[in-house]
Amino acid sequence: MLRLLRSRGEGKTVCPSEVAKAVDANEWRDLMEDVRTVAAGLAEAGELEVTQRGEVKDIRSARGPVRFGLTKKMK
Repeated sequence: MLRLLRSRGEGKTVCPSEVAKAVDANEWRDLMEDVRTVAAGLAEAGELEVTQRGEVKDIRSARGPVRFGLTKKMK
């Protein structure tokens, strides 16, 4: 997840499904819960920012589409 974000460049975000597809392009839907769990841990560690409509959100309570981005300390 972090590698994908770093490859995108500063200030860019990724969709959780892009992360899952990078792991397994065929079975990516089965990985979505795991992607969200990992993202929650990275967000708690201050390495990842989860946004929804441009606002930082807690992925555990966010409903609907979210984006992942690097925090300022990780850029």
